[in-house]
Amino acid sequence: MDSIVSELEGTLLKDRDPVSYFMLVAFEGSGLLRFALLLILWPVIWLLEVLGKREYGLNLMVFAATAGVRESEIESVARAVLPKFFMDDIDMEAWKVFSSYDKRVVVTKMPRLMTERFVKEHLRADEVIGSELVISRFGFATGFVKGNNIDSYISSRVAKLFIDEKPGLGLGTPTSSFLSLCKEQIHPPFMANQNQYDHHQLVRPHPVIFHDGRLVKRPTPSIALLIILWMPLGIILATIRILVGLMLPMRAKPYLSRVLGGKVIVKGKPPPPASSGSSGVLFVCTHRTLMDPVVLSTVLRRQIPAVTYSLSRLSEILSPIPTVRLTRIRNVDAEKIKTELANGDLVVCPEGTTCREPFLLRFSALFAELTDQIVPVAMNYRVGFFHATTARGCKALDPIFFFMNPRPVYEVTFLNQLPIEATCSSGKSPHDVANYVQRILAATLGFECTNFTRRDKYRVLAGNDGTVSYTSFVDQIKKVVSTSKPFFL
Repeated sequence: MDSIVSELEGTLLKDRDPVSYFMLVAFEGSGLLRFALLLILWPVIWLLEVLGKREYGLNLMVFAATAGVRESEIESVARAVLPKFFMDDIDMEAWKVFSSYDKRVVVTKMPRLMTERFVKEHLRADEVIGSELVISRFGFATGFVKGNNIDSYISSRVAKLFIDEKPGLGLGTPTSSFLSLCKEQIHPPFMANQNQYDHHQLVRPHPVIFHDGRLVKRPTPSIALLIILWMPLGIILATIRILVGLMLPMRAKPYLSRVLGGKVIVKGKPPPPASSGSSGVLFVCTHRTLMDPVVLSTVLRRQIPAVTYSLSRLSEILSPIPTVRLTRIRNVDAEKIKTELANGDLVVCPEGTTCREPFLLRFSALFAELTDQIVPVAMNYRVGFFHATTARGCKALDPIFFFMNPRPVYEVTFLNQLPIEATCSSGKSPHDVANYVQRILAATLGFECTNFTRRDKYRVLAGNDGTVSYTSFVDQIKKVVSTSKPFFL
């Protein structure tokens, strides 16, 4: 069996410096204070590497990012946050070589706990060899790793894994100690030497469909400094945007958003308001952030009620449009939607939850059963610093994080109202209608359709089915303060 051993940092990943991944663990696992502490220590880490003491710098990063953090929290960040940033940094030429072998082993100087899930699920590796965090009996990381020399530890583990025969190929930087155990060695860059692997050029790692965390960009030291400097200004800007947005009428908000740095791009022609006495239009939207129905109402310059589920009480209080809370009891929800449509237009996001990546989750078919006046609306957004959705953190802060971005941009594309022959009135099943709407919205955005559901997302990101117990805003703030994390989770 052909076997390969590849280094992760600087080989499968383009960036050799893992500091940005420890920054993510610090921010998402503990909060802003630890994030700032690790940034303060970065010059020391950099100096140690310049002096040839890279292992000391690595140990310092591990300690600063993980000491006192629950093992389960580090594992949660590794499951929900890190894969997206790892995937964005993949060297596809190295991946072509790596994926062409039958037995694949990855070695990393980062803690195995941080990398194993991504490497096995997305790079399809058979084994991951990395440093091992020392965990206390109470389940907290001590900040130390087992063993005194990580290079010796990795080499010994590789040797034990290949007792009978040496690995066929080793990928890594010239200083990687495990390469001496391999029959052949290849060092980056790989472009010029790997023509024999061209038949693998269409093979790609398994995509990351779900991911969590607040940060949009991988926090290299320069990006991390920019985030910290922007944070106080962002809080002030978000407060102004929210307060002014609550006070101004809907007709004035498009002008206000431009003044405060926001931008809304509208494509297509929206339908006119429903006339009195007639049933309203059901706007069926893709679900990117909590702001989708608000932005739609802003574009239409009138308040349109939105169907919601698992929305925090704070978000309901701050919402400038009426919200209709669903129960997930089908007949009860159907009656609620019918009642709202009888009174006018309504917004629904049949995915049931947000998805950040260019994928659409499976559409619930309930909306197709209740009306034939369906207008699909493709929603998309771009932000610079912070994501406005979370599966693991405090959902009450979602609108605040959205408005903390310097220049949030929304794209709203109105499609034509479904013709009668494409609705249930023509004899089509609700599932056929829902799938058709999903397909045309995906085609408009250049996204891919999936069969994943809200439960699938929360099982991947949070380890639960997404059920939220509704507490008051005060209770949520108490919960945040009582944890070891600062306000920004």
